[in-house]
Amino acid sequence: MSRTLEIAQRHADDIIALRRALHEVPEYDLDLPKSQALVLRALEGLDLEITLGKELSSVTAVLRGGGGPGPVVLLRGDMDALPVTERVDVPYASKHPGMMHACGHDLHVAGLVGAAKVLHELRAELAGDVVFMFQPGEETSGGAPIMIREGVLEAAGRRADAAYGLHVGSAGQPFGMWSSKPGSFMAAADQLHVRVVGAGTHGSTPYRGKDPIPVACEMVTALQTMITRQFDVFDPVVLTVGRIAGGTKENIIPDDAFFDATVRTFSEQARAKVQLTSTRLVESMAAAHGLTAEVQYQIGYPVTVNNPAEYEFARDTIVDLFGPDRFRERANPRCGAEDMSYVLNEVPGVYLNVSACAGPDPEAAADNHSPLATFDDSVLPDAAGLLAELAVRRLVRGL
Repeated sequence: MSRTLEIAQRHADDIIALRRALHEVPEYDLDLPKSQALVLRALEGLDLEITLGKELSSVTAVLRGGGGPGPVVLLRGDMDALPVTERVDVPYASKHPGMMHACGHDLHVAGLVGAAKVLHELRAELAGDVVFMFQPGEETSGGAPIMIREGVLEAAGRRADAAYGLHVGSAGQPFGMWSSKPGSFMAAADQLHVRVVGAGTHGSTPYRGKDPIPVACEMVTALQTMITRQFDVFDPVVLTVGRIAGGTKENIIPDDAFFDATVRTFSEQARAKVQLTSTRLVESMAAAHGLTAEVQYQIGYPVTVNNPAEYEFARDTIVDLFGPDRFRERANPRCGAEDMSYVLNEVPGVYLNVSACAGPDPEAAADNHSPLATFDDSVLPDAAGLLAELAVRRLVRGL
C-alpha cells in the first residue's frame, strides 16, 4: 500500500465523521456558512494558509512543501447541496427541510480534507505547493469562476500548474470503480428560453386571433429535426424541452406560450452553431405564422475537457494504486455539466469519477440527484489517498 493510502486509512474515521456532519446540514448555492465552518474546524491544526471567499462561502488553503518554490497543484472539492427532500433513512439524514446532499458533494469535501491531512504529514517531502479549493455553487451559480476571479489559481503566489478533482456516483458502476476519459469528458450546458407571442381570442374563433400554442408545439418538434439534420452525429448535441406552458382554460386562446430547453454540446463549434440555428429557427417559424418569438439563449457551463497528458498520468496513478480492475476508460463523454470546466479551461488537469454505490446492483441503485441517492462513504480513504498521490507525483514531475 502506498504511503498516501496508508495515511488516509489512518484518518478514515475522522473524514467519514466529517462527511456525515456535512450531510446533516446541506446548504444551497453560494452561501454555505455551516459547511464552511465545518471545513475550517476540520483543517484546524494543519499548517495551512487559509483565505475565505468574499462573494461566496469558499475556503482556499495553501500547503507549502518543504522543497522550496516549485510547481503548484490545485485540488478541488465542491460543497453545495440540492433542493431535494431526502428519503434515505440514515442516522445522519438532512436536518434542513427540503435540502439534501443528493449529489455527494459532502463526500467531495471530506475527501479533500482527507487529502489535506495526508499531504500535511508529507509536507517536508513535497517538491512544491498544494492549493485546496473548497468551492460552493457548483449546482447553481457557478462558484468556480467566482473563485478564479478572487484568485484561487494564484493562491500559492504563482499560478497552478495542474488541477485535479473527482466526483462520486451513487449508481451505474460497481463500488470503488474509477472512470474518466481524455478530451471532452462532460458537456457544456446552455438554456434556451422562448416566448411565442400571438393574440388571444375565443377558442371557437381562432381565426380572430393568433394562436401561439400550436406554433410552440411545431417549434419543439422542429428543433429535434434540426438537431438530426444540421449537426454531425459524431459531435453530438442534445436539446431537451423540459417545460412548455400556455393558456388558462380550454376555450381561451392565450396571448402567448412559453417553453424552456436545456442544450448540451461537446465542442465549442457545435455550441456556437446550435445557439445560432435554434434562435433562427424559432424566430423564422413564428414569422411564418404571423407571430413573433422572444428568444433568450443563456450560456451556461462550458465543456469539461481533460488534458490528454494529465489524463494518462491520473489513469496510470490509479492503476498503480488500486490495480487495473479498478479503472474504466469511458467510451463516451457524459451529458452532465460541471463547473470544474472553468478551472480546466485555465489549468491543465483531469476530472475523475469514482463509484460510491451502496447497493449490490449499480444499475438498480438510485442515481445522483435522487431523493433516494445513497453513498457508501467507506470510499473516502481511497478518494483522499488518490488526490494526495496525484499531488505528490505531479509535484515530483515538475513544471
